[in-house]
Amino acid sequence: MDQIIIENLETYGYHGVFAKENRDGQTFSFNVVLHTDSRKAAKEDNLELSTDYSEICHFIDDWMKKNVCKLIETVAERLSCEILKRFPMVNAIDLEVKKPEAPIGLPFDSVSVKIHRSWHKVYLSIGSNMGDRNQFLENAVNTLKNNDLTKEVKTSSLIETKPYGPVEQDDFLNGVVELKTLMTPNELLDFLHEIEAEAGRERNIHWGPRTLDLDILFYDKLIYEDDQLIIPHVDLENRYFVLKPLSELAPNFRHPILGKTVSTLLNELDKA
Repeated sequence: MDQIIIENLETYGYHGVFAKENRDGQTFSFNVVLHTDSRKAAKEDNLELSTDYSEICHFIDDWMKKNVCKLIETVAERLSCEILKRFPMVNAIDLEVKKPEAPIGLPFDSVSVKIHRSWHKVYLSIGSNMGDRNQFLENAVNTLKNNDLTKEVKTSSLIETKPYGPVEQDDFLNGVVELKTLMTPNELLDFLHEIEAEAGRERNIHWGPRTLDLDILFYDKLIYEDDQLIIPHVDLENRYFVLKPLSELAPNFRHPILGKTVSTLLNELDKA
């Protein structure tokens, strides 16, 4: 990925814990690395195909003057997110916020916070086997589309499948959603649980019937596990209702643990 680098951009703002900082303001400076693909713009020598670094500099200056945060950590988090949402050519950002006039009371050059943020490609499984299944799935997809921390939401065709597991219940309508998000895996999981709750999802019976079921299948190439979440999703290689719609969106996506593409996993499952 190519980089556009902005060094020591100086601006003014009213960010700080103390009332004097909010009232009088102070100088802040930024080091910014924009991760982008500049090849097409460079070959055609066309600014419209690139990221206008002057526009980004003025956006940072304007944002700093219009917003007030107590912490420079918050400045870095919110500003990096706004840049990623506003400038579609920027895939990731390294942002350092420097506060040379911080109220420390000792000699120092500057205090800074530096973070890296980026868009992440995610695949979700969606399913329903209660009530108006199509409507539950459509509502979930629309909620994903309307969240400003997601973009480029794509959906597979829906397929009807027998329930997975030992509980006797109605058939499921299943599909897969591809999207990009600024949320962390656990933030995304919490958001999916909110969508399920809005649809009246109850977690009374394991593998039981549900109005809406949303699961994270893949998050980039991440391999991750905690008490609430495992990525990639456990046992997806044995679930036709996942692999079939997933193969429609990402046939060549390679499982980061098994090392096999989605289309290969589907073919092996078909032959089993």
